Amino acid sequence: MDTHWKTDLERWLAPFLDALGHKTRSRMCPAYVAGLIGPGDRKSVQPMAARDADVSYDRLHHFIASSVWNTAPLQKVLLAEADRMVGGDDAWLIIDDTALPKKGERSVGVAPQYASALGKNANCQTLVSLTLASGEVPVMVGLRLFLPESWTSDPARLDRAGVPDEHRVHKTKPQIALAEIDRVRAVGVRFGCVLADAGYGLSAPFRQGLSERGLTWAVGIPFKQKVYPEDVAMIFPVAGHGRPRQRHIPDVRSITAQAMLESARWRTVSWRRGTKGRLSARFAAVRVRVADGPPQRIRDLGAQHLPGEEVWVLGEHRSTGERKYYLSNLPADTPLKQLAGAIKARWVCEQAHQQLKEELGLDHFEGRSWQGLHRHALMTMIAYAFLQSRRLKEAEGGKKNPRSTPATEPARRPSGHPHRTRAAAAKPLPALPQIPQS
Repeated sequence: MDTHWKTDLERWLAPFLDALGHKTRSRMCPAYVAGLIGPGDRKSVQPMAARDADVSYDRLHHFIASSVWNTAPLQKVLLAEADRMVGGDDAWLIIDDTALPKKGERSVGVAPQYASALGKNANCQTLVSLTLASGEVPVMVGLRLFLPESWTSDPARLDRAGVPDEHRVHKTKPQIALAEIDRVRAVGVRFGCVLADAGYGLSAPFRQGLSERGLTWAVGIPFKQKVYPEDVAMIFPVAGHGRPRQRHIPDVRSITAQAMLESARWRTVSWRRGTKGRLSARFAAVRVRVADGPPQRIRDLGAQHLPGEEVWVLGEHRSTGERKYYLSNLPADTPLKQLAGAIKARWVCEQAHQQLKEELGLDHFEGRSWQGLHRHALMTMIAYAFLQSRRLKEAEGGKKNPRSTPATEPARRPSGHPHRTRAAAAKPLPALPQIPQS
């Protein structure tokens, strides 16, 4: 990064400082963001202050931990900047979570829980994340702490961490994600399709909540997710004895997603170019009715979920032998290559998580409060958006005919969804730290 980046940062931060609307805070915000971006391995308050002769530890700590200011106006500016950079009908909104390993038990939300980044249970904090992305360009737009029930059931613990009243009721990660999606949509951020892994896709209320909002989605699911054939019919069962049956039942049994795809046609599909050549795997897709309707007793099977929304069920066979399964409400005429491109577009959020931690110190915050953690997370997102804006500018200015983004754009929205103007496709970024791409 050239020596003029601080001048560019001050100019770029102007809308954020206007939103802060306070002289002292307007000095601390650029200092904090610059501390996250600048040199140094540790990005907690004390080492950042030690590297900046113009800012004391007390003032920087006060700004992030206890000063009276509202994050909402800055979040709104961040969303506007993200939309300007990568928003549009060809953009993805990617739902995921990221773990911040922590020792002890007093940092807000810390508990033994599954950490996806580590692939195991660990003592950590978990943040539900939202990433707006176009092609290979991600911009993080939301990081909200998940509170385990060991926290929400302990008022004294919540008091010590300063958790606001509206966040003290236990919410699942899918519930938090839906609330964050509503926040993003409320300010007009444009995207074409919501993506999520199986941690969210296995939740029927999450999938149904997306559809109720008129959103297009593609999510991972467990192999045992039950589905019905597309042409399943509801019939009255014939009563062998007793009173006539009063409720319809499906004319066929539901089966697992894995079983539904066993006899499907599998094809090798390449969805984009990676660092070692074209990325490809074998895919199959079948239209089905997902078994997430109301539960009802069906003959001798006990309570079973009735057919719900008509969707795609997709399977992926990787060269490693690993198999993955997905559901999507993309239109019935969506080509297999486009379906594969949608489900594989999630990887950029993993890259964003890694860069937020390794480059900008997302997991370096040493405070224990709800307010401090979310302010620090917001500052890292602002810093990341600034870096992405510079990388986009460099990519656009460095090539006469910059390479267009991969052809993995979301298919058209379901009928009835408001149309939004398509944004110009974002250009590939200059070289960035890479992670394994799944």
